[in-house]
Amino acid sequence: MYIPDKLKEVRSRLDKNESIEPISVRTFLSWFWNSQRRGWYVVKTIREALANQKLETFPDFNSAYIDGLIEFRKKGTLSQVTQASTIEADDKQVEIRPEKLTDELLNLDDPTYRISRLEAANKDLIFVKPDGELMEAVTLMMTYDFSQLPVMQHAKRDLKGVISWQSIGQKLAVGKVDSKVRNLMDTNYQLISSETSLFKALPGIIEHDYVLIQNREKEICGIVTASDLSLQFKQLTEPFLLVAEIENHVRQILMKLSKEELANGKDERDVNRKVDTVADLNFGEYLRLCQNQEIWNKLGLSIDRKAFCTLLDSVRDIRNNIMHFDPDGLEQSSTETLRSFVRLLQKLRSLNVF
Repeated sequence: MYIPDKLKEVRSRLDKNESIEPISVRTFLSWFWNSQRRGWYVVKTIREALANQKLETFPDFNSAYIDGLIEFRKKGTLSQVTQASTIEADDKQVEIRPEKLTDELLNLDDPTYRISRLEAANKDLIFVKPDGELMEAVTLMMTYDFSQLPVMQHAKRDLKGVISWQSIGQKLAVGKVDSKVRNLMDTNYQLISSETSLFKALPGIIEHDYVLIQNREKEICGIVTASDLSLQFKQLTEPFLLVAEIENHVRQILMKLSKEELANGKDERDVNRKVDTVADLNFGEYLRLCQNQEIWNKLGLSIDRKAFCTLLDSVRDIRNNIMHFDPDGLEQSSTETLRSFVRLLQKLRSLNVF
């Protein structure tokens, strides 16, 4: 079992009743072989190491935003339990529907994808004050290409409403011309807990184009828009689509081979599996076929075999990672590897190489 020295030091300091400064999830991951993502194996190893040291993180490292802060504590040591089921914003109580409200429940190994995982839910907000001028709000929205701005008396607190192109347009359309933000804002704003499931938040974001996020300290900690969701889903789905395209291209290349030649891709120990078409092979077997010089010559690609196989092997590793689904997404370098290989295969196909 791998246990980083830094984690052992945390346990030792807690035993001495010394305070431990919170660290980011990203920093914590780096203790484990300088990991950058919460892949299944990394998460499994961290859970085992924490259990060995009788420690836990709060909030749970696997549900928090990757650049958010987590604290260490001895297993079973609870913070004050939060019982409130409403968010207080100004004099208005806004109903929230978090998945779980207590420390005990929040710190389980919960697979729920919470909205707190999104970068947009963890940013300092640009806002205007209620007595601010309309011109200020318009200038900020145009400068940052925002469709709405929270109206707050103080940063992160005292939420009064939201001013948007829609709220401005509606007031002007009925002749309510005013220069003050408070008279043009919408007080029926959308506010949810940072612990809300992303999928429960989706309908509200789609309907209203945004939701404001409030954390457990009752701070307004972010705003998630429909545009943010588009970027998030692109990050999560693009690798799947790229790998699918690569596999379809590789299958087209290997269709030149006979049934007997395709069977050469199988592991020699796998004697009982029948291979009739290229669809019966997996990525590792595609690679095994391409590494065979005789078979490579028959494919007639007229490109360097070793370079092609190196790329194909990289894609195989990346594919294995994304099939385990890491909500943090792939590193940029891995996504770019997939894009590069797709470009190569598309060029070869456009040149009628296969």
